[in-house]
Amino acid sequence: MTTRSFVPRGAASFSVAYDGPPRDVYFLLLPKLTLLAFTSALEPLRVANQVAGRELYRWYVMSEEGGPVTCSCGVHITPDSGLTDVPRDALAFVCAGIEPASTASRRATQWIRRQRTFGCRVGGICTGAFSLAQAGLLEGRRFTLHWENQPAFVEKFMDLEPTGALYEIDGPLVTCGGGSAATDMMLDLIERDHGADLATIVADMCLHVRSNLQDRKQKSAFSFALSSRNTHLIAAMHMMNDNLDTPLPIDELSLRVGISRRQLERLFTTHVGSTPAQFYIDLRISRAHALLNETDLGVAEIAAATGFNSTSQMATRFRKRFGKSPRSYRKKWSTVQG
Repeated sequence: MTTRSFVPRGAASFSVAYDGPPRDVYFLLLPKLTLLAFTSALEPLRVANQVAGRELYRWYVMSEEGGPVTCSCGVHITPDSGLTDVPRDALAFVCAGIEPASTASRRATQWIRRQRTFGCRVGGICTGAFSLAQAGLLEGRRFTLHWENQPAFVEKFMDLEPTGALYEIDGPLVTCGGGSAATDMMLDLIERDHGADLATIVADMCLHVRSNLQDRKQKSAFSFALSSRNTHLIAAMHMMNDNLDTPLPIDELSLRVGISRRQLERLFTTHVGSTPAQFYIDLRISRAHALLNETDLGVAEIAAATGFNSTSQMATRFRKRFGKSPRSYRKKWSTVQG
């Protein structure tokens, strides 16, 4: 690994009553990783060292072959090394991003499994849970990943269910949903290592307001974006989201949330700008779009997974939303990526 200083100079300082060795953290960068999630996990370690004025943490970056990795935004990162076994008391993260089902090779998956077998704690950042699942490390564990990628994950790994939390620390397994959730996760780890006061000053240095709740849900594409916090409206949205493969009739939906259909329609019109039926269809088409992008499922399988009676019915709705049929959309996307 590259020899370098892990303690940058800074104005803020904090005395840490710790006299042990630094904790080593390794980041395996997969192609198309999300840069924001990676740096959000790395920077709290740097800040902790800076304010403490000593090496509390050391960090190393790896790629499968040791060559530069291109992030989802096009930025290239040059790692310290290729894959290598890490110390047993280290923490090894898999950093992924878009198209997570296809970016981890068999060699990388085997490396992940081997680190856990040797006793190392392992983690997934953003969509790193795909690689952890491929390595067989998620069964019986609490874990999470970015909400956008959860539908594709559940379709691929039907026996595994992400919690949807910002981050999860379940014994030797550490995962987060990416973005600023990576900072929350690292602040929690820093607090466990060195106390709440250090974690607080690190958060302040990062200008980050902590969630303070490990199991706080990620902001979804719908309810948290609303100015309203109407419990009936949010309950209806969650029921829709939980029943995409077998859509509930609107009358039954209103009955389940405890209001009349007319009241439910008024809530959606007022706060969402569409009817419940249209919102429901938009959710299903959004799920179909995600599955087209992130799985190898056929169009007929995707239609079934999103509650449409036929591929033609889904295609009509999909074309109205995205301007192309599902097959044309997937073909164009494959051509662009190729």
